[in-house]
Amino acid sequence: MVAIGYTMMTEQAGPRDLVDHVVGAERAGFDFSVISDHSFPWLEAQGHAPYAWSVLGAAAQATTRIPLMTYVTCPTFRYHPAVIAQKAATMQLLSQGRFRLGLGSGENLNEHIVGAGWPGAHVRLDMLEEAVGIIRSLFAGGYVSHHGTHFDVENARLWDLPDDPPPIGVAVSGDRSCEIAGRYGDLLIATEPKKELLTAFGAYGGSGKPSVGQLPVSYDRDRDAAVARAHDQFRWALGGWKVNAELPGPAGFDQASQHTRPEDVAAAIPCGDDVGTFVEAVRPFADAGFTEVALVQIGGDQQEPFLDWSASKLLPALGEL
Repeated sequence: MVAIGYTMMTEQAGPRDLVDHVVGAERAGFDFSVISDHSFPWLEAQGHAPYAWSVLGAAAQATTRIPLMTYVTCPTFRYHPAVIAQKAATMQLLSQGRFRLGLGSGENLNEHIVGAGWPGAHVRLDMLEEAVGIIRSLFAGGYVSHHGTHFDVENARLWDLPDDPPPIGVAVSGDRSCEIAGRYGDLLIATEPKKELLTAFGAYGGSGKPSVGQLPVSYDRDRDAAVARAHDQFRWALGGWKVNAELPGPAGFDQASQHTRPEDVAAAIPCGDDVGTFVEAVRPFADAGFTEVALVQIGGDQQEPFLDWSASKLLPALGEL
């Protein structure tokens, strides 16, 4: 059985609404939740980018059952890995053991704000590997000093460290990232249902560990409205991650997706209120071997009807996968 999660999409809702949404997701019966960690929305039509870690702290206090997870945080540009370790340990304590730390090599969209440049993918992955190692060392307790290729840590320590540090997930898209995930991660994160990613993850040491996918959806009783909203706010997603990691701002994503048609979006994202269509969109993740899938309901003002529909119809149907 595949666990079904809910996504707090920081690009499309403000902080108070995001907390209300995850409370609703817990009430609806979702198995877990994730949150994006952005400094910009993908498109201006989305219109938001609150600080994910403040939202997580509030969500930890507003909920009682649902697990929380970053999907994903980049620990190499906006945030130093030692700071990430402190934030994650604090979240694990606040949530009483319900937090997982999802990490990735980042997107230029979010990381450009600190003016550190945007190196090639191989450098970003080397930085990610070094950062995850630092976080692991701090989670182990005691003082940590590190002088590496990309990061320095001087006499750092986590003074509030949970007995069980948060599991670390690593986002993957190719062999090198699967190697990092297999060596350092407790779970794999991916946005595409590619079985070869799980195979590589297993070969590098991740065999038997959880894997978490993500799927955008656009629920609406009016399918045309669902398609229009998905095209307005999520057409950027059809560009693929090799493109999406490089563009520096919403204007670039608008330009890159200007020829994407509503019918193109509708072919890639389940739209409307047909439960079977949504189940079939999740099925490739289950068939590939993913253990969890987080759904992203498109439209910040469309979360409540989606959560109601999920509780009554979608989640029971997905429970049969």
